[in-house]
Amino acid sequence: MTVSRRISFFLLSVVALAIVGVMPAAATEYKEEYRLSTVLPDSFPWGAGGKRWAELIKEKSGGRINVKMYPGASLVGGDQTKEFTALRQGTIDLAVGSTINWSPQVKELNLFALPFLMPDYKAIDALTHGEVAKDLFAILASKDVVPLAWGENGFREISNSHHPIQSPEDLKGMKIRVVGSPLFIDTMTALGANPVQMSWADAQPAMATSAVDGQENPLSVFAAAKLHTVNQKYLTLWGYVADPLIFVVAKTVWDGWSPDDQKVVRDAALQAAAEEVALARKGISGGNDETLKAIEANGVSVAHLTTAQKDAFRQATRPVFEKWTKTVGDGLVAKAEAEIAKR
Repeated sequence: MTVSRRISFFLLSVVALAIVGVMPAAATEYKEEYRLSTVLPDSFPWGAGGKRWAELIKEKSGGRINVKMYPGASLVGGDQTKEFTALRQGTIDLAVGSTINWSPQVKELNLFALPFLMPDYKAIDALTHGEVAKDLFAILASKDVVPLAWGENGFREISNSHHPIQSPEDLKGMKIRVVGSPLFIDTMTALGANPVQMSWADAQPAMATSAVDGQENPLSVFAAAKLHTVNQKYLTLWGYVADPLIFVVAKTVWDGWSPDDQKVVRDAALQAAAEEVALARKGISGGNDETLKAIEANGVSVAHLTTAQKDAFRQATRPVFEKWTKTVGDGLVAKAEAEIAKR
């Protein structure tokens, strides 16, 4: 090869390499179906929020992103406490998850389960729309997920099959189904109850057969699950904790989408979450008590606690609050209390 030909070959090679260097990397191939996990089906506000998110994603992406919802935590064998880990491992692509169910893996989410921290819906909104929400999203973002929006399962009220619960003494020795969170076990133990940890899939059969005496859940869940048919004849409104939901995407999935599609999914999450919160509060808040009236119409006795009665529960669980403040983080709890006070 002559010197001139060698120079020409070299120059062509340099140009070719330069062209390759500036060419964009091939786009990640989208999945035919993305898997979205929820604990409850779309007959509940929680599941309805997940279904709506999937619909909006498909609509806003022009069908590029197809999402299928898997309720009942079916992607993790019904064990909702494993959902967050499955997100990180790639078994689940998207989720509308409970702060309670994810708290074993993200200790700061125990904030919302501190007994009697949030007295009303304005308090929940203060936490999910303020600096605390930003702090929690930053923590989640460091754990291989992309948090997008806040939903809501609601304030958790307690029911049982024996008698009205109006004081801590009324809970003595009662078997109460709780989720898989040590904080809930500590709270019920402090009240003298016998907490029984089990998944929601196992809870209703357990109530029907009197393997457990009671449970605690939002009114929307009580009504939709028809818990009056499984011996839950006494309901107490004590609002001791609330359960915000979080719309998230696994980071590996998120990173595979174009910026435009990331915006599509984020916008869809914000819209679906707003609709889900409104649905979760329908008939319960804002002077509308249709859900409560429907529950009472099914023969359920509802106890409304006085301030003094609620204070007795608060005082009994205060040691639990103080113990778990150390786990959540003193600074985060102090910030939450300040935001609630300013509401």
